[in-house]
Amino acid sequence: MSEPSVHDEKYDADDAKHLHPAEVDIADFDDPNLDLTHIESLEDDSPYPEVRSAVANTDDPDMPVNTFRAWFIGIIWSILIPGLNQFFFFRYPSVNITSVVAQLISFPLLRLWARVVPSVKIFGISLNPGPFTIKEHVLITIMAGVGASSAYATDIIAVQRVYYNQTYNFSYQWLLVMSTQLIGFSIGGIARRFLVQPPSMIWPANLVTCTLFNTLHSQQYEGIGNRGGISRERFFTYALAAAFSWWFLPGYLFQALSTFNWVCWIAPENVVVNQIFGQVSGLGGSILTFDWFQIAYVGSPLAWPWWAQANVVGSMVLFYWMLAPILYYTNTWYAKYLPMSSSTSYDNTGAQYQVLNIVDENNIFSEEKYKAYSPLFLSTTFAISYGLSFASITSTLVHTFIYYRKQIWTQARRSMHEQSDIHARLMAKYPQVPDWWYAVILVSMFVFGIIVIEVWPTQMPVWAFVLSLIISFVYVIPIGMIQAITNNQVGLNVITELIIGYALPGRPIAMMMFKTWGYITMAQALQFTSDFKLGHYMKVPPRPMFWCQVLASVIAGTVQLGVQAWMFTNIDGMCGEDQADHFICPSTTVFGTASIIWGVIGPARIFSHGQLYYGLVFFFLIGAAAPVITRLVQYKFNYSVIRYINWPLIFSATGLIPPATPSNYVIWCVVGFVFNYVIRRRHFAWWTKYNYVLSAALDSGTAISSIIVFFCLQYPKNGMIGATTIQTWWGNTVPWNTYDAIKQPFYTLEPNATFGPPPGSW
Repeated sequence: MSEPSVHDEKYDADDAKHLHPAEVDIADFDDPNLDLTHIESLEDDSPYPEVRSAVANTDDPDMPVNTFRAWFIGIIWSILIPGLNQFFFFRYPSVNITSVVAQLISFPLLRLWARVVPSVKIFGISLNPGPFTIKEHVLITIMAGVGASSAYATDIIAVQRVYYNQTYNFSYQWLLVMSTQLIGFSIGGIARRFLVQPPSMIWPANLVTCTLFNTLHSQQYEGIGNRGGISRERFFTYALAAAFSWWFLPGYLFQALSTFNWVCWIAPENVVVNQIFGQVSGLGGSILTFDWFQIAYVGSPLAWPWWAQANVVGSMVLFYWMLAPILYYTNTWYAKYLPMSSSTSYDNTGAQYQVLNIVDENNIFSEEKYKAYSPLFLSTTFAISYGLSFASITSTLVHTFIYYRKQIWTQARRSMHEQSDIHARLMAKYPQVPDWWYAVILVSMFVFGIIVIEVWPTQMPVWAFVLSLIISFVYVIPIGMIQAITNNQVGLNVITELIIGYALPGRPIAMMMFKTWGYITMAQALQFTSDFKLGHYMKVPPRPMFWCQVLASVIAGTVQLGVQAWMFTNIDGMCGEDQADHFICPSTTVFGTASIIWGVIGPARIFSHGQLYYGLVFFFLIGAAAPVITRLVQYKFNYSVIRYINWPLIFSATGLIPPATPSNYVIWCVVGFVFNYVIRRRHFAWWTKYNYVLSAALDSGTAISSIIVFFCLQYPKNGMIGATTIQTWWGNTVPWNTYDAIKQPFYTLEPNATFGPPPGSW
């Protein structure tokens, strides 16, 4: 089949093959996202109503995209946002500037550019090719977001400097960051035929972004429907203004509306009440919050499919509202001496575990000091989260084999241009990224990794580097398919820590590197794939998509390293607990502690037979067995509801607990039920037109408001603005004057008393 030329006239649904409903390309598995209610009216559009409402089924291949102004502004954002985020990454409290800020600011900025910049060419490149296009906007936003968050490997460099007194030159730092950030892109490119091309891979979070693009550019397409009422643009403006204005209340003026543990206010010193109803260290029985950040802590509830949210809240109820109290109040794992929910590790006095008490002056593990100090204890919810993480690893592979193997096999044999989906057919006009481009990235970044671990004393053998990449490669497609369908990504951070902790005990630097290559390679691959799906929906040619992500990642990583090096050189007391400007490096502290717990103490002293948390390893078996049992029950009894059960989602989606609490999930699910079940079923036309617009407006307005509050009211004067007025009134202090806030355990030890196994028995 020949490709249409990129120089053809406008190519849309009317030029494509019209599909009979029976010929609509649906998944090779029982897809819970597929809605056949309206499929009889489809000709050339997605069989998924979520996609139809967010994505246009037309394309203009002559629309400018690869322009000077798009690259210029995109590069500016890929310098500015990563640099600012890296600077505030080491500070507490902090702020995170997301790509939605760039998305919103770029729109009027580039509209102004199109209006005032002369239409001249320099070296054959036009400075102003005409009106600002939606495809240019997509390219800019992807460049702004691809490296916006702090590169995971920068924490390795910071931990080496702070904890292990290792400061290597910029070459080491740059090679490490580039290898960990970019090697995943090569895998993402290979996986695109499985995760981008099939229409069943809807990537729900991208639909909100697509809707915002189409709303800003006043795009009209069939999927919006013909419902009356105000336009999407006006609806977005009203909702954005409301969200922006409202967040000043829970975010600054009346913070009790955010941490709304109202039951604890009634009995602030009742331990059980605070543990059951608390929203800081409790089980979130208070449920309510009026802060969109708290509601959307898991992700926007308007973007998740309702069936997926039902799986998540079912998991939360089962494991955290039923299992956790049973384990805690029966004093399993000596739980009553610890808070109900906390992400901190504890010693046998109930204090935070002091890793310096088990290492010598060279930060080498001391068996003698360890036995004289304490074993490591975890809060009940933290321990459960480890078990669920173990289960998610095995359930992901088993679930993928049972349900998705046919889809994977079909896509492996199918050409990139043999998709019957309308969006894939429209994208077939554009040249694909050659496989050798991905191969070059893979080989070069692999070489970078080898250089890092061989030239500098990392204590990491080459075989461990290869093993970490194999883990990522194996899991990319299974985890990617689950994320593309459910909106949830299964994490590999715990399993990689576990593997390297057993394989190379006593090597904390190697542990951090193994975890980064094993986990972040997969995460970066799926970030790359997700952005490619966004480009697929918005009809951005694949080759500019490839280069914008690679270039922005290189720029962002380099800028972040430069900012970090400047900070450690010029800020006195950097990462100290009492640093004058609050640059206390909270993430670096957590990362460094984890390097000692997993790389120095090692999982053998925590999860092996005879150790306190040995029982959690059986979650591996539970994770493997659950999808098999579900499939057998479905085969035997054919219960329709079973098709919606997704065990990898059940085991992994509550992974943010702790520090999140069940209340984050309950209110999130309630909002999702209202919009994605009730309104979607009863007012489908309203939902189609406004649901994703509302989600984008709430996210955008709250994000902008939080940035304004931070830079205008919290960052100046070291947060002392209103220190004796607004910060001290009842509405801003009542949530914190409770046992919930101070993480009070059920049992209080006498001075110098300890709990747990007898001294020296661990």
